Amino acid sequence: MPSPRTKLTAPPRLPKNGMRITALGGLGEVGRNMTVFEHAGKLMIVDCGVLFPEEHQPGIDVILPDFTSIRDRLDDIECIVLTHGHEDHIGGVPYLLKERADIPLIGSELTLAFITAKLKEHRITPKTIQVEAGQKHKAGVFDLEFVAVNHSIPDSLAVFLRTRAGTVLHTGDFKMDQFPLDGRITDLRAFARLGEEGVDLFLTDSTNAEVPGFTMSERDLNPAIDQVFTSSPRRIIVSSFASHVHRIQQVLNAAHANGRKVAFVGRSMVRNMGIARDLEYLDIPKGLVVDFRKIQSMPDHKVTLICTGSQGEPMAALARMANGDHQIQVGEGDTVLMASSLIPGNENAIYGIINKLTDLGANIVHKGNAKVHVSGHASAGELVYCYNIVRPKNVMPVHGESKHLHANAELARRTGVPEKNIVIAQDGVTVDLVAGQAKISGKVEAGLVYVDGQTIGTATEDTLAERRMLSGGGVVTVVALIDPKSYKPVEPVEFLSKGFVHDKRTFEGAEAQVNKALARAKSDNVEDIAEIEDIIVETVGSYLRRTYRREPAVQAVVVDA
Repeated sequence: MPSPRTKLTAPPRLPKNGMRITALGGLGEVGRNMTVFEHAGKLMIVDCGVLFPEEHQPGIDVILPDFTSIRDRLDDIECIVLTHGHEDHIGGVPYLLKERADIPLIGSELTLAFITAKLKEHRITPKTIQVEAGQKHKAGVFDLEFVAVNHSIPDSLAVFLRTRAGTVLHTGDFKMDQFPLDGRITDLRAFARLGEEGVDLFLTDSTNAEVPGFTMSERDLNPAIDQVFTSSPRRIIVSSFASHVHRIQQVLNAAHANGRKVAFVGRSMVRNMGIARDLEYLDIPKGLVVDFRKIQSMPDHKVTLICTGSQGEPMAALARMANGDHQIQVGEGDTVLMASSLIPGNENAIYGIINKLTDLGANIVHKGNAKVHVSGHASAGELVYCYNIVRPKNVMPVHGESKHLHANAELARRTGVPEKNIVIAQDGVTVDLVAGQAKISGKVEAGLVYVDGQTIGTATEDTLAERRMLSGGGVVTVVALIDPKSYKPVEPVEFLSKGFVHDKRTFEGAEAQVNKALARAKSDNVEDIAEIEDIIVETVGSYLRRTYRREPAVQAVVVDA
């Protein structure tokens, strides 16, 4: 079972008859999905999503895949295939199209509608190619065929690649719900047919590979959702992903059955549900959905609000309600239904919001205390089923943390895939398919690219370390007015602090250390002011760490008197 445990270097030139597969995101994490396929000098990309930041990444809006390895080959990109419309698969597209705007986007009707609306906000008009399940499309050296798969959003697709180097089946996100709300099941007959043709490499969704059995059907949630609507005395506030059409349909059905009106809250929620309604992926009874301003004057027991913020995002509607800075004021007797899963890394933020809403008097219904969410990903039983149908020659688990990838690899091994043909890769690792064998060939740059407001890639790990230091220990600024000849302070060194708790004696020892450091700088003939400031920063930081076990961010300002 090859895996990139040793230090890898840049990959060699790809053999003429080979195909190179490089994940620039989505391996070792849940999100940021992007896979690059290279063959005959051309590139094809499957998905380009974002990853949402965790608590240790303060101030970051989203995290992008790293485009460094393809930046000088943008003209070689034949297309971007989008498997479905979730943010972790389409959210990075605007940033890639800013580098080359005419890359064709291939996807289903709903997926293209979602990304087109998103791109409009970035003032980009994309070139789109709409496809359906069962359809074939030629994109340069890549022959594509699309297969219907069931997921937590309508119109999801798997993609089958035919090239001279071999064939690849990429499932995208999928599960095998036998009773889906829209009646569209995963096309296992197509999987079997492609298996008979021969699948040289199978890229499979790993998110639920550790979960035994089969994923519960969406329809099994109806009783719990109905219970919320029949028992809640006041307003019901539902938080969900803005693209979770199936779950929102269930909420709309329950609201209609119980005589409640519904209003959507949040720009992305309003936008996406409007698109889903217009394309008839969402069935909304006439008069059920009303304007948010109108619903505010209605009796509480007749009100349902559907908003964003299911992952604890600080600027989303639910977090702002929990913090009391939203026009919707949550109060005693309100019910908050959190109808989405917890993305790994977001647990603390979500539980923090739950506690705040509880303190406001709301009743919180979530996955932990009611059956109000079901995963959109195949569990172990479904994955094994697919392996036995497809019978792939090689397997590369995708979409998941390391534990998920390894669990998926073990399922493949148990169904008979030879261990040497199972490749566990990481972001940036190149996997070459040559003569029917998939092997790790090297590694390219694939770091985390942070979006911080309007800046892309400017924030670094050092930036985040500084922010964490500021949030944890505050900041201390040392101001030293020194004699340019002797380096001695002409007046007492001044210590200014923000967020650092201290008393009158705290900096007495620090001042003495600064004086000694300045004397050493003089004796060492240090003439550059910036170097002297660095010496003071190190001296004061070390003193506070050693004496008080505190680590504020320290900065110094040296003035030549």
